Amino acid sequence: MIDSIIQQPILAALVALVGLGILFGALLGFAAEKFKVEGDPIVEQLDELLPQTQCGQCGFPGCRPYAESIANGDAINKCPPGGQATINAIANLLDVPAPELDAEHGEEADVKTVAFIREDECIGCTKCIQACPVDAILGAAKLMHTVIADECTGCDLCVEPCPVDCIDMLPVAETIGQWHWPAPAAVADLIATDRQGAH
Repeated sequence: MIDSIIQQPILAALVALVGLGILFGALLGFAAEKFKVEGDPIVEQLDELLPQTQCGQCGFPGCRPYAESIANGDAINKCPPGGQATINAIANLLDVPAPELDAEHGEEADVKTVAFIREDECIGCTKCIQACPVDAILGAAKLMHTVIADECTGCDLCVEPCPVDCIDMLPVAETIGQWHWPAPAAVADLIATDRQGAH
């Protein structure tokens, strides 16, 4: 058997390659399990709480780097798209007091918006495509561009680079799928017996 393989160089080369492939595959599989780096579970939880707009308003290139920075002790109030609700959720997760949103990084928007390109005015410069962190803009050089509304996070990063100012941030129409009960107003007296002067 070995003699017949040696006498046929193509078959010998094929057997050698298959053998090396199996050997290196087994080594790589073993190394992947042996030296696997476990992710930080707190970073994963923080990243899930952030709004995933990847807008950079917090000073980081995306939500994941900001989550890693929070896990390392950075302030939790730098995310305008997430607003106070996200700050409260992060504070609850980390068991720390919830600060107010840092105004230096922006203001919380009351209404979610998406970018809209006035297509007849678009010159196809592609600057908005380059600025979009979530690839929500379609188009090509010197051709009309458009926004995929379902992908747009409303980060507003595409508006400033546009040389012809043809991008508007429009409010998202509320549908039955997006509507939520409003949070109840903070009331000091929850039940009648809590009223001042009640006996």
